[in-house]
Amino acid sequence: MPDLLDDLRAALGESAVLTDPDLLRGHQRDEADLCAAGMPAVVVRPRTTAEVVAVVRAAAAHGAPLVPQGARTGLAGAANAVDGAVVLSTVLMDEIREVDPVNRIAVVQPGVVNATLAAAVAKHGLRYPPDPGSWESSTIGGNVSTNAGGMCCVKYGVTTEYVLGLEVVLADGEILRTGRRTAKGVAGYDLTRLFVGSEGTLGVITEVTVSLRPAAEESLTLVAVFPSTTAAGRAVAEISAQGLTPSLLELLDRTHLGAIEAYRPMGLRTDAEALLLAAADTGPRAAADLARLAEVCTASGADEVFAATDAAEAAALLQARRLAHPAMERFAAQTYPDGNGGLVIDDVAVPRDALAALLDGVARISAEHDVPIGVVGHAGDGNMHPNIVVDRADPENVQRGRRAFDAIMELGLSLGGTCTGEHGVGLLKRDWLAREIGPVGVRVHQAIKDALDPTGLLNPGKVL
Repeated sequence: MPDLLDDLRAALGESAVLTDPDLLRGHQRDEADLCAAGMPAVVVRPRTTAEVVAVVRAAAAHGAPLVPQGARTGLAGAANAVDGAVVLSTVLMDEIREVDPVNRIAVVQPGVVNATLAAAVAKHGLRYPPDPGSWESSTIGGNVSTNAGGMCCVKYGVTTEYVLGLEVVLADGEILRTGRRTAKGVAGYDLTRLFVGSEGTLGVITEVTVSLRPAAEESLTLVAVFPSTTAAGRAVAEISAQGLTPSLLELLDRTHLGAIEAYRPMGLRTDAEALLLAAADTGPRAAADLARLAEVCTASGADEVFAATDAAEAAALLQARRLAHPAMERFAAQTYPDGNGGLVIDDVAVPRDALAALLDGVARISAEHDVPIGVVGHAGDGNMHPNIVVDRADPENVQRGRRAFDAIMELGLSLGGTCTGEHGVGLLKRDWLAREIGPVGVRVHQAIKDALDPTGLLNPGKVL
């Protein structure tokens, strides 16, 4: 270990090599609750690709596991350290290297925060559509590594659809450039998409070329209040069946409405069983589209439908949705004595026509396992986040929560869904990934891992 530290300090300088125990503990994990995490031996903060190459080569030379980390906002344990690891933090690699309004691209280092990129390209009349809930703190590198989604995915898609090219440092320290800067290009295997969502297990991303879109016109927003989650699910299916494409279609259940209102009062209907938040941003058609969305919600059994009267009210409604996670964290802490409440945050996506069945099933699982479960998520693309509230101080309660988690996974797959719509696999979903893709899929995954990381030092234990 002293030799490894000497090599790292020689390559990066003393200030970029961190060994203080408190700092090491602060880099043990991401925000996934109840996932195992080890104690890293060192945290390094490179600023350039050349420094990343030096770190990767030093770790390989000394046989040390290497765990890439961004802002640690992930929810699947993908950034969790293992004992003795070199944690490679990309937070100082935060340069926006280029914004090209003609070709509608931006070139950024992985530590650029999503919201920072959004603000930078907005000055050119452009937007970067992927908007994970943590967009004000999560980094582009982390978004790419987990193939993050967000609230606008229903219309604009997930991260992978905006990644044109990557610079990646491979396990042996070689630098690979994938993809292109052109609007079209089909040369060779799509290596860019191979690395998107690979969670640092195949290489360390050091630069990202993203595509941009023209800035959207101001959206119009409505809220529909439902007497049951089933009715809300039916409304989502009917919206899709009628060919409507809202730019946002989010669901909050009663548990989340109460938690958000307690966290930051804003007059939400806490007596409702479910709330749909919808938006339309199609320019001149926005008002007509919003009217059609309101009609569908009413016909599907909504108790109340109302539109935001101005941009400020619309922004407040959107902010309410973004507060779901911190509000549920407080709810969990207050549910059990001494603040021992924790969240096991699920991430299951099903076909839109199976959404009502998923919501009904989650309610049944909550009752069967006697654990509170609140549901929030991206209803428009069938991607829901059941939040299972557990008492960390009670092992039996935690086990009930884990069984509920597994039951939800089983339900999602049985409905034709997937074990993760946007949070990634990490540590949390490894067993369920294997069940979803089958033995042949696992073998192909392992073959790719072995080809690119034959010693298995890159983010070990994640995904597979």
